[in-house]
Amino acid sequence: MTLATPAIRVRTRQELRSARRPRAHRCWGHLIAAPLWPMHGANLGTLLRTCDAVGACLAVPPFRWVDEALARGNTLRRPTCVHRIGDPLRWLAAERGTGTRIIGVELADEAIRLADLPAARGRTVMVLGHESTGIPPEALDLLDAAVEIPMVGTGMSLNVAVAGSLVLYKLAGLL
Repeated sequence: MTLATPAIRVRTRQELRSARRPRAHRCWGHLIAAPLWPMHGANLGTLLRTCDAVGACLAVPPFRWVDEALARGNTLRRPTCVHRIGDPLRWLAAERGTGTRIIGVELADEAIRLADLPAARGRTVMVLGHESTGIPPEALDLLDAAVEIPMVGTGMSLNVAVAGSLVLYKLAGLL
């Protein structure tokens, strides 16, 4: 007895383009990924691509190497929404002061499991810390909530690009 294989039709690039937003965006403003203490430039390029996929912006710190990392990692080869910020703590405080919800991706006692994280309903900044040390203690006080990505393996955490991409998809309501 042979099993019938369902016919799978892959959509063309033209079909994909027509189903998505009609033109490039300048600033979505609703959802912002903020890897404010990055260690590896490659992670920024990956996050930039995810931001485009979910309709989010990327906020980056004022390190000299960031622009080069973004240019190298932008495989879309077209402008994307990038906010260059000054001091990360001052920027987070200002965002919080305007009513923006600040969500940190961090292993914390009160963290929400990723599966239980609701989609962002208003302007939301997703904060990512340093790959080794996480979000600095002085920034933790600026968070409205923390989200934890459960893991069953032996590692302590995922890299910033992977963790940020998972949380962005959840906040965008696409998971």
